[in-house]
Amino acid sequence: MTMTDLVSLSEIDSNRFGVNIARSNLATSGNLASVLEFCKEKQVDLLISRCGSTDIASVHAMEKAGFLLMDTLVYLKKDLRDYSPQSFQSDVNYRTVKPDDIPQVVEVARSSFSGYRGHYHADPRLDAQKATEAYASWAERCCEDPSVAARVLVAEFQDEIVGFRAIRVNSPRQAEFILAGVSPQARNRGVYRGFVIEGLRWCKEIGAEEVLVSTLLVNTAVQKACTQMGFGAHNSYYTFHKWFK
Repeated sequence: MTMTDLVSLSEIDSNRFGVNIARSNLATSGNLASVLEFCKEKQVDLLISRCGSTDIASVHAMEKAGFLLMDTLVYLKKDLRDYSPQSFQSDVNYRTVKPDDIPQVVEVARSSFSGYRGHYHADPRLDAQKATEAYASWAERCCEDPSVAARVLVAEFQDEIVGFRAIRVNSPRQAEFILAGVSPQARNRGVYRGFVIEGLRWCKEIGAEEVLVSTLLVNTAVQKACTQMGFGAHNSYYTFHKWFK
């Protein structure tokens, strides 16, 4: 693993929050010193770092170095090799996003992630409104940039977009559900379950053999919807923040 793979400056986060932010995707007790040295050299204000939840030695090392836990992310996995796409009835229409839909998708992301319990919102030193905009911006990039998401589905009810689901292709055999949102007024209508079914259908069509999905440990509604569709626990990560000033 190169240093660039280990830790890098996050231009998007830095511009959004107005401080110099870096990210480390998988810090360990063995590489933590190198990560911190990088942050010192680059005059980083905030480091956002993930750590495997079973790597207790690394958790303890990060706590000792002044990191604070912000959230826990769980991954679930679905094997598609023997999966047959399901049919279902719904008064919600699912289709691929169109350019004219993007402003509505962004608004759905903004409303569905307001007050979210992810690591941005959990950090009291980050502005809550800007934290919400992080997800709205991500949703917009999913719709506009194929390198961010290979496909975005939208849920339409009475000519209004009430939800979206972004899918990334990680490799020829693996796809990943990376971001989804459902408008608060459209919840408890099975919209998210419909996204799981339609998303799996598309992943099967492109030849993927497995699908990943991640969510917060506290987001039991998403976990329930996915496990009912045959997803099983895969792994989990802690998200830590370390402020240097």
